[in-house]
Amino acid sequence: MTDADTGVYISGTSEPCLSLCISDVAERMRSNRLQLNADKTKIIWCTSSRRQHHIPTAPFVIGADVITPVSSVRHLGIHLDSDVSMRTHISKTVSACFAVLRQTRSIRRSATRPVLQSLVASLLLTRLDYGC
Repeated sequence: MTDADTGVYISGTSEPCLSLCISDVAERMRSNRLQLNADKTKIIWCTSSRRQHHIPTAPFVIGADVITPVSSVRHLGIHLDSDVSMRTHISKTVSACFAVLRQTRSIRRSATRPVLQSLVASLLLTRLDYGC
């Protein structure tokens, strides 16, 4: 059996319905000789920040594995928060950009201005533009 990257998006369902859906996905994967990797499986409940206290926090049992809901997931390089605020994505992007700026600063005396501009454009702006 091999692992497969799988994404399941469900809107407006309840906990029992979600458990059944995930179990169906796991069974379908097994029947196709694929394995659901519980270590990489994430469940996120998305709702407004005012309704965050209503979302379930109980773990889901899939076969022998237990999966606990998380408040943020990363999908295709974009960090999604359960309150759909993009706070985690912004924080991670800012952190990565500061790391690039620190590295660029360390070579600023030994590189010409056009080289530094090129580095900033290729390393920094691509991070800021990703996902637009």
